[in-house]
Amino acid sequence: MNPKFVTLVELLEPKLQELLTMKPTSRAQLPRGIPKKGIYLFSEGSSHLYVGRSDNLRNRLGLHCRPGSQHNQATFAFRMARQQTGNLKAAYTAKGSRSALVKDPYFLEIFNRNKEKINNMDLRFVEEADPTKQAVLEIYIATVLETPFNDFENH
Repeated sequence: MNPKFVTLVELLEPKLQELLTMKPTSRAQLPRGIPKKGIYLFSEGSSHLYVGRSDNLRNRLGLHCRPGSQHNQATFAFRMARQQTGNLKAAYTAKGSRSALVKDPYFLEIFNRNKEKINNMDLRFVEEADPTKQAVLEIYIATVLETPFNDFENH
């Protein structure tokens, strides 16, 4: 394996452990000292559900749960709503599309309820400013923790 990549891989497990040993907080109780850039993890108790990355953690975390956040901003809530309503497959036509789903009152109610739920979920984060390290770390954490609401599908 290329030595540059080996060096990158060696950083993954320590960052994961730093993330997991952080005392959980919630988006609703976000501390002042949150890093600007990094990885975040939403959990319910010992069930790790979704990992993401951002160059503006405070803003990104807010987008996951603000009442006015759209389907392309509150992706975790949208994925949860897809699962809960049985709309599991992405549609690339007008019927069944993301924008069509959020026009369905039943789907929209569940999507909005999930945004509220996420606001109070356990939340952990770890600083990582480098975008390449963020990308690899996000995939590593999602793989190791088997977060059910992450996918790395191509669209």
